[in-house]
Amino acid sequence: MITTPNINQAKEQIKKTAEKPIIVQSPSDEFSRKILEYGKFQILLLPKSQNKDRLRHLDSGLNHVLAKIAAKNKVAIGIDLNSITKLNKKEKAIQLAKIRQNIKICRKARCKIEFINIKDKKDAQALLISLGASTQQIN
Repeated sequence: MITTPNINQAKEQIKKTAEKPIIVQSPSDEFSRKILEYGKFQILLLPKSQNKDRLRHLDSGLNHVLAKIAAKNKVAIGIDLNSITKLNKKEKAIQLAKIRQNIKICRKARCKIEFINIKDKKDAQALLISLGASTQQIN
């Protein structure tokens, strides 16, 4: 997993990494846009919302432009289930609402969604269905 906040270092690490899939953790929306345009990796983990304004408006860090770029470059949007299970009830509800929003955006742009740190594939598929994913997205 590549976690550097510097875009040039991230590109260098992508070039040097031999293991697949290459996962990039995005620290910001601007970084997400630049690294998606670069492509050449498999999964992008969106930035975690840190300011209260994002919590109020449910800004998930993904918009239709980023989703279309991801679909064009064959990059999947990653969802880390392990980080969700560690949250309290209110934060978990907010994260699930953001995931639901991302599923809708990805469905329209035909962008793939990947779960990371899943224990049971069937449970992850059931979660996706309950959040509004289509059967094509689940496959």
